[in-house]
Amino acid sequence: MTAIRTQRLTIAPFKMELAQEYYQEFDEEITRYQYPEPFETLADAKERLQGFLEAMERGEMLFLSILDKEGGFVGGVEVNGLNEACPEVGIWISKGFQRRGYAHEALAAVVRYVAGQYGKDWLAYEADIRNVSSIRLVEKFAYSQEGVDEFETETGKRLSLRRFLIRLQEA
Repeated sequence: MTAIRTQRLTIAPFKMELAQEYYQEFDEEITRYQYPEPFETLADAKERLQGFLEAMERGEMLFLSILDKEGGFVGGVEVNGLNEACPEVGIWISKGFQRRGYAHEALAAVVRYVAGQYGKDWLAYEADIRNVSSIRLVEKFAYSQEGVDEFETETGKRLSLRRFLIRLQEA
């Protein structure tokens, strides 16, 4: 896959050189309303990130880094289940880059890419009902809602994830 370019961003396949940024930025605040937990150590980060790289090599997912025009790390976006009828997308933006429209710009570009390259009609997107910014993000697309899944993670985090379906052909 080649990089996706937007007006302000480059969305490119993850490279292990960015493991330190993932380790530092994917912290408790970022993961507050997400299923995954922050990485415990840089070695832990590298191990999990390597697993994502391997899944991408097998064609099961897209594991992408969001970079600004100068190559600075902005965040990450993943599309899981590319072999399924309705893959799932997840996105996160580093704290220093939030509230600047980067999440919408990146997600819109990835939605267009998946629609064009994979011929999918829908992408699933989950957001905790308390995460107003994530819900506002999905509301900028053509979407439908599928309900809320409430559960506790292995680490005791309680989540109430609302499932949305983003319509790709209208993005």
